[in-house]
Amino acid sequence: MSEVPFQLAPLGAEHERAAFHSDSEPLNRYFHQQVTQDIRRRVATCFVALSDTQRIAGYYTLASASLLLADLPPNLGKKLPRYPSVSAVRMGRLAVDQAFKGQGLGGALLADALDRAARAEIAAYALVVDAKDERAAAFYRHHGFITLPDSPLTLFLPLATVQALR
Repeated sequence: MSEVPFQLAPLGAEHERAAFHSDSEPLNRYFHQQVTQDIRRRVATCFVALSDTQRIAGYYTLASASLLLADLPPNLGKKLPRYPSVSAVRMGRLAVDQAFKGQGLGGALLADALDRAARAEIAAYALVVDAKDERAAAFYRHHGFITLPDSPLTLFLPLATVQALR
């Protein structure tokens, strides 16, 4: 029987954020200085992956969002109700501490975010991400995300896709 290497939990006051250091300075700065304000203001939630020593190995944030129907690929947009927009969940940030790189944690965090969005009691059409660069966009495409036609760094995955896999 294998051990689960990380425990996923909502970010709490008991979690030590100062030691977290990813490859992205903006993601580090957000996590160290801004995330608790966003949680308190209810504009985002944050989930952390904790090592067996309770060190934060990675994190991601989720927030409500919407996608304009006109921005979706035509083959998907024509299957949806004719509202100006459809509800979505935005994964605003995803980062892995440098000490935990190469262990598949980024994919595990993404899978957890997709599962949470798909299980939510409030309906949403898709999980949306804004990739910071082409390398990040390739990561999301590898996991089945679809690029918005007019915005190559904005990608989405219909949550029905996730529910069908469960």
